[in-house]
Amino acid sequence: MQPHDLGKRLFTFAVIADSHLNQDELDCNSPFPVNKLANRRMRHVVRDLNRRDVAFVVHLGDLIHPVPAVKELYAGAAARFHAQVRELNAPLHLTPGNHDIGDKPMPWAPAGSITEDYIRLWRETFGDDYYSFDHNGIHMVVINAQLMNSGLPAEAEQKRWLEDDLLAHAGQRIFICTHYPPFLCETDEAEHYDNIAEPERGRLLELMARCGVEGLFAGHVHNFWYLNEGATRHYLLPSTSFVRQDYSEMFKAPPALEETEAGRNDAAKLGYFLVHVHERGHLCEMVRTYGACAAPDDPLETPPMSVTPVAPARNRYAALGFDLRQSWAEAVGIPPSGALDEFDRKQVRNDYPLLALWEMGVRHLRIPLQDLRNAEARRRIRGLLPMGQTFTLYSYGLPTPRDAKLILDNAALLSGWEISFREQELARLAAGLRELRRELKLPILLSRMWEHEDNRAPDGRYFHVMNHGFTAGDAGRIARLAALRGLEGIGLVFRAMSHDDLPTLTAFAHKTCAARGLPASLHLRLTGFNPAGAMRDDTWAAQRTAEALFCAAGTGVTVFADALTDIDRGYFVRNGVLDQTCNPRRAAGVIGHLHAALNEGRGDIGPVEEMEAKGRWLRTRQNGESIALYMAGPDAVGAPLSIPPELFTSTAAVTAVDLDSGFKFPAGELRPVAEGLYFLRGH
Repeated sequence: MQPHDLGKRLFTFAVIADSHLNQDELDCNSPFPVNKLANRRMRHVVRDLNRRDVAFVVHLGDLIHPVPAVKELYAGAAARFHAQVRELNAPLHLTPGNHDIGDKPMPWAPAGSITEDYIRLWRETFGDDYYSFDHNGIHMVVINAQLMNSGLPAEAEQKRWLEDDLLAHAGQRIFICTHYPPFLCETDEAEHYDNIAEPERGRLLELMARCGVEGLFAGHVHNFWYLNEGATRHYLLPSTSFVRQDYSEMFKAPPALEETEAGRNDAAKLGYFLVHVHERGHLCEMVRTYGACAAPDDPLETPPMSVTPVAPARNRYAALGFDLRQSWAEAVGIPPSGALDEFDRKQVRNDYPLLALWEMGVRHLRIPLQDLRNAEARRRIRGLLPMGQTFTLYSYGLPTPRDAKLILDNAALLSGWEISFREQELARLAAGLRELRRELKLPILLSRMWEHEDNRAPDGRYFHVMNHGFTAGDAGRIARLAALRGLEGIGLVFRAMSHDDLPTLTAFAHKTCAARGLPASLHLRLTGFNPAGAMRDDTWAAQRTAEALFCAAGTGVTVFADALTDIDRGYFVRNGVLDQTCNPRRAAGVIGHLHAALNEGRGDIGPVEEMEAKGRWLRTRQNGESIALYMAGPDAVGAPLSIPPELFTSTAAVTAVDLDSGFKFPAGELRPVAEGLYFLRGH
């Protein structure tokens, strides 16, 4: 699995947004209870940043919650903010938000717009409202988005300054920091509460394109989105304090109404960004705080060492991917809430699955032909390729002439094409592919449809369902297929049902295809045979995906799990690695930590062996080191782990990783819990 070559990491900076500090530690002028936690949540972020190696920190605005019109509360909150950030080790650069300096000009808005008095108050309290600075070859630009379209004298001054500054640094690497994002979904979308209005939006985007801006960071929306316009990547950041609950309409299930205050206290969506600047590009890492709080008198804690997250573009062992069964590129209409918008629906896309894929280090995604037919999905794919994502197309049988042209025209967007077939159609398929492959240079994999007898469960019951993919019992079929003219160099798709032995099946796929230089993929079913059954066991899903990744990491076989998000209705109800509000389940953390642990080593990974000893062990070697995946049994009680002597020549230097937390420690300190998952490395 070759990662993108971004070159050496130069430095890391942090970006935080929308801290909304209050005038008192546990008091605020908001009707929402969660807002009372803002100060304690920000204090946790400051402490968390202080244990990291960051060159500087940028705050994207809404530092405080009280608006400038309420001067006494504003002053109290500002004092609290300054007291907290004085503890920050890294230099801090501030961006004005609408709570700090007044809203953008909106006659329908409930709060006061920016004024010269509010600008003066910001400058007296916090400093410049627009400026730039440089660090290690990177030019950082902070703008006052609330000024745009205001007609105030300062707007013209900022506009002249911004154009001069960007043009003077054209050709350098530039990042822009703003409170309001230019847009949420489309560059020509109508104005609403959360974007920059025309004409200044268009002027800003044109100037950014002219000067080759590398990235833009925006706050205000208290949610994550990733957008790209030309060469510029736009990152819309979550908040450290609370979630904008109007955007909970993105999800296919409601938030827990009482626990999350109808989505406002959806703590899994809170956090900040680390931006890793490399010689050739940058990578963003989300640090989820889960709403962690720190009171003023809480002692400072030093957390254990942990594995370093690996982004898809840097993942050398990205064997596990996901089947994008649910729509992932379409926009959703957010109904007017009567709070911040009342006259139109805002169009947004749900990018939380994408964020989770980045956190897990997942590169490979599987999409239906329907997505390739969709112009917006194709545009989205183009924007994600530089982030390390790859896309495998799947379809049934030979394509129509129109679809064949579509695939030929867009082959550069794809890493492979899986074609399912029935055996009686194989000769026709081979002839058609022989013609198509005269022009198409895309790797092709075949997947046989299961017949009536194949769709019997281990207990003999037949189910009226569709399955496809080769199995370990298909050696004869595979040999006949390989002999057909027109199928030279064709790869195969294999299928792993819930009862299949993954070490055996991945080894078979490797021997049959990957070891001979042919593409191979393995479809990992996170459900059983029975379409009326439900697989809601997070422990099983975490173990199954971890096992599949560990077994495939050194084989050249790409595993596609079939449930990124929960399937909570219809057939084959099952848990994915994300719930229906797109918050991570246990498996998501395990996958990310296992990818990180594997990437702490280098070189080839050998064949996997299995053994039993107070749970299940999978073991192999990675460039001379022994590595193991330990799946503790249900009777593990926190006693010291007894490592089987045949695993390592000496247990003294063995390192263990708790795949749930990512914490790393000497294996002698490991106290397995029931059904815990652990990675071990040593000699």
